[in-house]
Amino acid sequence: MSQDGVNLETSVGYLLKEASSTLRAAMEAVLRPLGMTVTQYSCLELLAQRPGLSNSELARGAFVTRQSMNVLLRGLERDGYVTRPTEARVGKVLPTQLTQRGRRSLEKATVAVRSVEVRMLGGMSQEERSGAYKILRSMIHCLRNDDEGGSEQR
Repeated sequence: MSQDGVNLETSVGYLLKEASSTLRAAMEAVLRPLGMTVTQYSCLELLAQRPGLSNSELARGAFVTRQSMNVLLRGLERDGYVTRPTEARVGKVLPTQLTQRGRRSLEKATVAVRSVEVRMLGGMSQEERSGAYKILRSMIHCLRNDDEGGSEQR
């Protein structure tokens, strides 16, 4: 136990961070042979599910800064995975769209990432999976509601 009274052996926060880091490492391992990072995959998946998201929306969804997302999008655009208009129709927003190449790469990456999730949940019953989902959603909700500004940290 540390001076602050946090016992890492029983800390839910520490265990969540360990699970998150382990999940990310497993995802990186299956995405690396496809030439993709977890952040690139997240970006492509977000665009497949919500076409036309802005840089800021993609950054929030992928848990990175706007600057990091801008660099990532330039690379994805250069490599032919996404397209963005050269000029914003309204304000500064440049809605991003997946290309056919992006969709094909995403299909392969989704299979790989899904295999990691199946492996992660393999020892759990459907009831346990449902319970874990509810518990995690509740934790997120409590932390977001307790955040004074209501905004998430990036």
